[in-house]
Amino acid sequence: MKEKIHPKYQDTTITCICGNVVHTRSTVKDMQINSCSACHPFYTGTAKYVDAAGRVEQFKKRYGKK
Repeated sequence: MKEKIHPKYQDTTITCICGNVVHTRSTVKDMQINSCSACHPFYTGTAKYVDAAGRVEQFKKRYGKK
């Protein structure tokens, strides 16, 4: 491998806005993120699927079993 072309791989701390802290290794020293697996709606089960203008019903009417 060539010398002096690779970024330094170091210990890092990832901090979420909810307060969750993860210690790992990365080329970036410290990171602050908006959502993590502890607070993201998809992972916590609080995600809500919004039916925009009855699209599901239109699909079922058009392609549903007859």
